[in-house]
Amino acid sequence: MPRLICSYVRGIDAVNRVIGRCAMYLIFALIGVLMWSSVSKTFFDPTLWTLETAQFVMVAYYVLGGPYSIQMGSNVRMDLFYGGWSVRQKAWFDAFTVLFLMFYLGVLLYGAIGSTAYSLGHFQGEPFAFFGDLFMTLITEGPAAAKGKMGFMERSPTAWRPYIWPVKTIMIIGVTLMLLQVLAEFFRDIGRIRGEEI
Repeated sequence: MPRLICSYVRGIDAVNRVIGRCAMYLIFALIGVLMWSSVSKTFFDPTLWTLETAQFVMVAYYVLGGPYSIQMGSNVRMDLFYGGWSVRQKAWFDAFTVLFLMFYLGVLLYGAIGSTAYSLGHFQGEPFAFFGDLFMTLITEGPAAAKGKMGFMERSPTAWRPYIWPVKTIMIIGVTLMLLQVLAEFFRDIGRIRGEEI
């Protein structure tokens, strides 16, 4: 395999390993939030923020840990036939089916970008143009002018009413990392087909 592809695979593996290992500890944050929720409901006044905070932490845990799960091969897979195949047969099958996953992740990423633009107050038009304009305004005119480009920011309809854009931004990051990891797995499968291990 070309050196550039090998460097890409190793680089993405390293990034997703670090992020995945850090995201793994979010389960303890989730346990802490849910424990506080139980304690506050039992002994004090119930808190408004615990349910949604638990949901947001779970989203971060899931989407930031997903690429690491793919990298480690710990994703759920139907092994009825697959388990008995040779390494090369598995690589052929994986290299073919990963194209469907890439398409799905591309659609998911496009939707996440549009949804994040909506949560920042952009209700019509192309979300990429909105983010490009927002970025250029931030670079040229500063944060105050960039904030003026945003409209009415979306909030949760609950009593706590947190902003939604942080969790949607985490979704964009997680789906992007997943797409990059899946591309690295595709290159790894191509290498296995050729008899090389990356």
